Amino acid sequence: MSPRPPATELGPPDRRPISILWATSGLGCDGDSIAMTSATNPSLEDLLRGCLPGMPPLILHNPVLAYENGEEFMRAWHDAASGRLDPFVLVLEGSIPNEDFSGDGHWAALGTDPETGQPIPTNTWIDRLAPRAAAVLALGTCAAYGGIPAMRGNPTGAMGLCDYLGWHWTSRLGIPIVNLPGCPVQPDNITETLLCLVLQVAGIGPPLELDEQRRPRRIFGRTVHETCNRAGMAEQGQFAKDHGDDRCLVKLGCKGPVVKCNVPIRGWSGGIGGCPNVGGICMACTMPGFPDKYMPLMKPDAAARLYAHTARYAHGPLIRYLRERRIRRTFDVEPSWRRRTTAPPA
Repeated sequence: MSPRPPATELGPPDRRPISILWATSGLGCDGDSIAMTSATNPSLEDLLRGCLPGMPPLILHNPVLAYENGEEFMRAWHDAASGRLDPFVLVLEGSIPNEDFSGDGHWAALGTDPETGQPIPTNTWIDRLAPRAAAVLALGTCAAYGGIPAMRGNPTGAMGLCDYLGWHWTSRLGIPIVNLPGCPVQPDNITETLLCLVLQVAGIGPPLELDEQRRPRRIFGRTVHETCNRAGMAEQGQFAKDHGDDRCLVKLGCKGPVVKCNVPIRGWSGGIGGCPNVGGICMACTMPGFPDKYMPLMKPDAAARLYAHTARYAHGPLIRYLRERRIRRTFDVEPSWRRRTTAPPA
């Protein structure tokens, strides 16, 4: 996105530009790159223009968003592989195929080898760049866990980055792989995580606290149901029978009670939108087992039906009755001292 400065202009170590080498050449749809363009807090423009005090300069190398193309674009990748570009953060978008299954061809590649003229597989870039990277980010459910390309029976042997490099792998700075799932990832989650990683690499920010699935805990610490504005309806046993009303969507197949995601509370762009917020069910796209463990996506599983049945016919009506009764008798009534107790003067 920005021209790469000569090595003589890098300046002191804490202010050296940090490059983001963003590979969209995994088995994916480029949806995360597109989603990031609608981020607002912080925005992509804020990151690239250095609008946030204290942050180091960033240079983004993303094939979807770059002005450069061909060999001009690939120069940074070859420089990084040879150790001439430092520091950099490696971002992978899309799942990693098993090239042992590709026969004489390849499943995914980026650029061409200048000596052979043959495509360079995405796996080869990961092998070359991951050991030199200051940090590695698996962006999107495909990159994190394999996602849709890794469904049972797929011919590519697709997998997530932790499955490829190993779940105990760390960068040369000791930073574990950061998984940021989503299909696509919520835009502000992308820019926020990039900012945190860059500040950590520059030595001016704390490490990201990750959960057991290598997700940022501050983003994925709660379930969809915990932050959904429809959750209160479920507690009172009120469930939607059709799409279009404002009651809980569990009976329509929403996986919110078991899915970790912050979209309901953060919205999609500028605090607006997000699947349950606009009437769409949560399809569990941020989870490691997506999509296989949640099929069929549009039908509730047995546990969800039991939960809805219990809430609707047991505690839900009782809670609703007691609350409405208390509201009617206590909270929906003005205090008695505000009422006139004597006759008005003549």
